[in-house]
Amino acid sequence: MLGVMSVRVYNGPHSASGGNRSNWVGFLPWVFTGTTIFGQILWILASGEFRTVLTVITVTTFFLASVSHAFLLRGLAWTLSFFSITLVFGWLIEVLGTSTAFPFGDYTYSDTLGATLRGVPILIPMAWSMMAYPVMMATQRMAATPLTTALIGGWLLASWDLFLDPMMVGEGYWKWNDLGWVLPGIPDIPMQNFLGWLLGAIVLAFALNLLPRKVANDTVPNTLLIWIYVSNVIAAAIFFGQIGVALWGGIAMGLVIFPWVWRIWSQPQW
Repeated sequence: MLGVMSVRVYNGPHSASGGNRSNWVGFLPWVFTGTTIFGQILWILASGEFRTVLTVITVTTFFLASVSHAFLLRGLAWTLSFFSITLVFGWLIEVLGTSTAFPFGDYTYSDTLGATLRGVPILIPMAWSMMAYPVMMATQRMAATPLTTALIGGWLLASWDLFLDPMMVGEGYWKWNDLGWVLPGIPDIPMQNFLGWLLGAIVLAFALNLLPRKVANDTVPNTLLIWIYVSNVIAAAIFFGQIGVALWGGIAMGLVIFPWVWRIWSQPQW
């Protein structure tokens, strides 16, 4: 499924970090990235209400890292298009899920994640959106066609949920009312949820691939994606003792992460 893609190189006003802006503006994506990584390290070490506060902060800073990088490197129109699609899609699929039990199963949110819209915490579509950006930038380095982009991007985004849901359910942020079939080693999440994520993520990746591909220096989203993979494997296996989560997530996400890392190392664009 992997192939060499043909892309249109973007050399517009936002293709170089900073441009005519003040020099410090170009560092904003790194500030948000560093804050995200530091906050997630604290999250692992924290507990109780402080962990919830850190959840809100790190989702927000991750989201801002993705948005600011996209704006500086890919321009306003592209950024508005990408994040409008991801935010609306993330909210709609969660409203569908909580209202009908499709595609994720019968689940409900607690009241711990702040403001909601139609029963869905605003933080949830932000999480879909923040992660979709590094996932799509990585996927577009690997995939040549719309179909392979949708399949690889969908798999990579959905495999992240193998880490995400066990941690968030463990914190009581949401829960399933009916489990049914579960993966060995991940007892509290129904298999339907992961299949639903895969379906939704494939649809989202296909839609996002309709936007023009713009080659840019993607060190920021690359750093975030590698951090998410490595930190989640370590956190699940060592800090939370969830060996099943570490194995399932590490293998599933690693099927894309390892060839992608080899690609960006062996064929650097910048």
